[in-house]
Amino acid sequence: MSKQSKAKRDQRKKQQPRRPFLRLDAQQQVQNHAVLVNEEGQVVAAIGLQGRQWLLSIGGQTMGNADNPVPMLAMLKHLANVQEKEGRKVALEYSEQLQQLIDATAAAEGKSADDYLAGLVAEFEGVEGEEAAAVADGGDAADETGDTEAAADADAGDKPQA
Repeated sequence: MSKQSKAKRDQRKKQQPRRPFLRLDAQQQVQNHAVLVNEEGQVVAAIGLQGRQWLLSIGGQTMGNADNPVPMLAMLKHLANVQEKEGRKVALEYSEQLQQLIDATAAAEGKSADDYLAGLVAEFEGVEGEEAAAVADGGDAADETGDTEAAADADAGDKPQA
């Protein structure tokens, strides 16, 4: 090797364009497919696709992910209904790709897309109605449950904890 080989190699490295570092955890961009917007034009909630995973974002925070976005869309429709009942104007817009997915899922169930989505929204309203009924009836039921839990805690206190 010549005495100048290191100097030549270093010079060649300096002349080459810099390569960007690839991050190992580089995230793919999220493509919005459904957006719930309030009357001021602010995004309240959204459903997006990142790679193969559907993400639900509410208030700027990612709340969950799933392989199927249809239940998340039903949740957004339910949220829009609740907002409108409270007197707030909101608009839910979703993409053609999401609409095609809803159509395919509804066709597999033998329903129209609107009926299928309305059924899913009704499930959310049913759950909310059950919770409200439990709160209304909760005065007596909570006392009974509390007594049972207190007895269970007392029994557990006698036993060593792991």
